[in-house]
Amino acid sequence: MRLADKLTAIKGIGEKTAQSYARAGMETVEDLIHYYPRTYEECAAPVPIRSLQEGGPVVVCAALASDARVRYTGKLKIVDAVIRDETGSLRVTWFNMMYLKDVLRSGKRYVFKGKLSVSRFGMVLEQPVIYAPETYVPLIGKLRPIYSLPSGITGKGIEKAVKEAFAGLGMLKEFLPASIRRKYALAEYNYALRTIHFPPDKTELTFARRRLVFDEFFLFILAVRYLRDVNEVQENGCRIEPSPLVDQFEKSLPFALTGAQKRCYQEILADLTGPKLMNRLVQGDVGSGKTIVALLALMQMAYGGYQGALMAPTEVLARQHYENFTRLFAQAQINLRVELLTGSMTAKEKREAYGRIAAHETDIVVGTHAVIQDKVHFARLGLVITDEQHRFGVRQRENLAGKGQEGMEQGRQQSLPHVLVMSATPIPRTLAIILYGDLDISVIDEKPVGRLPIKNCVIGASRRKKAYEFITNQVKEGRQAYVICPMVEDSSSVEGENVQDYAKKLAEELPPSITIGTLHGRMKPSEKNRVMEDFAAGRIQVLVSTTVVEVGVDVPNATVMVVENAERFGLAQLHQLRGRIGRGQYQSYCIFINGSDASKVKRLEILTRTNDGFAIASEDLKLRGPGDIFGLRQSGLMDFALGDIYTDAGILKEASEAAGELLAQDYELRSEENRELKKRLDRYLERKLDTLSL
Repeated sequence: MRLADKLTAIKGIGEKTAQSYARAGMETVEDLIHYYPRTYEECAAPVPIRSLQEGGPVVVCAALASDARVRYTGKLKIVDAVIRDETGSLRVTWFNMMYLKDVLRSGKRYVFKGKLSVSRFGMVLEQPVIYAPETYVPLIGKLRPIYSLPSGITGKGIEKAVKEAFAGLGMLKEFLPASIRRKYALAEYNYALRTIHFPPDKTELTFARRRLVFDEFFLFILAVRYLRDVNEVQENGCRIEPSPLVDQFEKSLPFALTGAQKRCYQEILADLTGPKLMNRLVQGDVGSGKTIVALLALMQMAYGGYQGALMAPTEVLARQHYENFTRLFAQAQINLRVELLTGSMTAKEKREAYGRIAAHETDIVVGTHAVIQDKVHFARLGLVITDEQHRFGVRQRENLAGKGQEGMEQGRQQSLPHVLVMSATPIPRTLAIILYGDLDISVIDEKPVGRLPIKNCVIGASRRKKAYEFITNQVKEGRQAYVICPMVEDSSSVEGENVQDYAKKLAEELPPSITIGTLHGRMKPSEKNRVMEDFAAGRIQVLVSTTVVEVGVDVPNATVMVVENAERFGLAQLHQLRGRIGRGQYQSYCIFINGSDASKVKRLEILTRTNDGFAIASEDLKLRGPGDIFGLRQSGLMDFALGDIYTDAGILKEASEAAGELLAQDYELRSEENRELKKRLDRYLERKLDTLSL
């Protein structure tokens, strides 16, 4: 078996199962073994009912005191039971699991693993997983991998497939030079790969993970530095002269730019008019005013005779940008032509839009990733603006440059376009320089004038009802609210409020006049767009969501955000989430509910002391230890499978140091010691050219 083999080469995976794996991005054996567990289940020993306390996942071994019964709350079907051991009794509930009524038998002992909470009925064990005692005992003290499961795949199925893959592959070649492994005390590659999937204990898991995180950062940094050197010779073929019409437009805006916005705009303008092709990152908190700076850059290119494209992460946000741009242009009597291009448009609408873009009847194109699809041909593209989720790659940039040979600009040589990447992730500058080594960096570190600071508080789960009352009062005043949960579906291994069940329970607590919606990453794009449009229009008053709202539409009327199990999020991510509120004229409030871990209160209280994202990110770096591998990732930046730029900041700096030393000694990686690394880097570059910038 080889790494490049299709998954069907693995025993037990047929064509149909392979299609299910492909939906999660796994097509080859190599993809599978690098599909790491998202977390691990540590099987604790059962404890007496009398010793239970509200909070984290608990395990009890008890007998059913009586047969389970079913009750109905609206459309919700709840299975109720009472369990008892030698020290006391406890109520247990399951939602929409009717079959349990016929499976559970009175008087029989089971092991129950679930989350303990307090309701009006007292202590309740919610949605526990059930084990036979003889099945659970051998698991005590061991770590079991928990994978994010694509539809049609089970956890046991992935475990079996990974084991078969390792057996068929044998020993893989080590690609890191021995000198680097020795200096940074890194595990051997085969050991690390096998241990990350099947760790005997936390110590070995930590050692294995450190090696694989180093690999991710090291290869990324090598690739970025290689591309940076290529970029040094890229001349500006889209050079323009500044247009005074843009300055007139800026003065006509109903608000004044902050000093940080003006500084950032001047840095961009210097790139557009200078000798080198722009490749710039604009960092700024959610709501700091990055979009208006982007619009000024697009206008400069349009008045210079070029087209510009702005890619947004969601259709709803793309439409909002389009409507804001056209409104501002109409108010200022600007005759630049803006085109909206999204995946949900009809075939006829797309065809007509393609025609206008190719004929240079459009100056600015606003849309989703549909903007860079094969059927889109620009007449003279000069600037592409993306967010961090659509980091614009080498191959995509070259493809776009080659599309402009037809239409109005026929016969004119097409140049590579400028690229501007906008990021709302607050990254300390020391890390940003490492991560975005191929980009120049601008920072917008001031809030627009007139924005009221968000008021924040951290509360325990026992005060949840007070939060619900606050939401109700805000909705009565005409406002809206977000409730953020850390997961979509219930899992025995991860403590956290689940979106679907949470929304049902919330409906019991809030008045029936309040409309509740749900939003999560597993919904189809069209469903997510519909929900966000309904929320933006006020048809939904309370939106229960996962972190997908980080890149959602602006809803100035939303004034409350409640984050459940806030201790499970990184501070940088929490800060980004709360940036969805406080965007209008009303006072906004963020309530962080600490679900179980009292030790995390101090960390969460940093958010109550400052609304400065960069300060928060820096504080988080100081507080989070390198061994905190069971904490949630704070961001999905750079598409790292394991590495987290905050938790693993120390490893990131080591990888940067190692890459610098290696390239200083053997820039082209021609030595015998670096031969395998060169092969691995070439393969990495080939696979990542769509996301690595040039």
